[in-house]
Amino acid sequence: MAIQLTKRKAVQTLLLGSIAGAMLAFGASAVAQPKADPATYTGADRQQRLIAGAKAEGGELTLYTSAPVDDMMVLTTAFEKKYGIKVKLWRAGSEKVLQRTVTEGRANRFDVDIIETNGPELESLHREKLLVAVKSPYLSELMAPAILPHGEWVGTRLNIFTMAYNTNLVKKADLPKTYQDLLNPKWKGKLGIEAEDLDWFAGVIDELGEAKGLQLFRDIVATNGLSVRKGHTLLTNLVASGEVPLSLTVYNYKAEQLKNKGAPIQWFAIAPAIARPNGVAMARRAPHPHSAVLFFDFMLSDAQPLLLKRDFVPTSKKVETPLNKMPIKFVDAKVVLDENDKWTKLYEDIITKQSK
Repeated sequence: MAIQLTKRKAVQTLLLGSIAGAMLAFGASAVAQPKADPATYTGADRQQRLIAGAKAEGGELTLYTSAPVDDMMVLTTAFEKKYGIKVKLWRAGSEKVLQRTVTEGRANRFDVDIIETNGPELESLHREKLLVAVKSPYLSELMAPAILPHGEWVGTRLNIFTMAYNTNLVKKADLPKTYQDLLNPKWKGKLGIEAEDLDWFAGVIDELGEAKGLQLFRDIVATNGLSVRKGHTLLTNLVASGEVPLSLTVYNYKAEQLKNKGAPIQWFAIAPAIARPNGVAMARRAPHPHSAVLFFDFMLSDAQPLLLKRDFVPTSKKVETPLNKMPIKFVDAKVVLDENDKWTKLYEDIITKQSK
């Protein structure tokens, strides 16, 4: 009996020791919890944590963007002034922004914190698992289509494809009200289009009905011709100079900028206007995550009225502008990512190869 009691006591002592050890371990883990992820943290002290973390990271971040440098500099300057965080900017076309980000990611090189570019390219980065969702308190202020179900990139501004005309060469009363109106012989030799706007093309064709829409554009090209130019800025300038009296595809903000500088140019839309969202995303392996989240928040809040002043169409519902209240049809990313071959071939066969 004494032996059994001794064994029982030993077991009890062992159990008590294990429980005590577990409690100590729990206590230690409670004290030394891992730091909260800045992308997902939503506590009341979120802003203070982000600012303190950004300072600890060295007060800098790296941004890859396809936005015009003069436009982006307005935003980065305001951000730097507000937070004292230096923005290292690398600018290229959207395709090169995508290519560089993917190439670096596959090589396990993580330099970029924030990517700001076209929606389809951001969707590609999501598919490559190179982005992370940010639980920003400013998401609720954006129009619904700007927020993707996966949340790994967010639309911050819209590139609205519109037509533009030279006001010295084309009367407002003569403007086409439908795409069918472009068959009028008065437009012969006067029409222009951008060389790679296949997503716009797909959106318009979807609106018209595929068979009917494709035949209509074949007829327009055969009847009046289309001057194909590469680059929306170039094409907008050619409208302003009079070389292209009427363009089917420019970005409305660029035409607005030139008009405000006194150029004889005006834009208009055949409803619904096709819009390509540009957006912002945080890199999953951002080397400066606190600074990255601050910039992400900034693009959804302070940057929105600044974008409007630059004649962009912001996605924030708090920014008053009729531009994001006009009938709009959003570009479907799958056109570029999953149906690219189909629409590239159609655009080339009907538009670019037949240009005059």
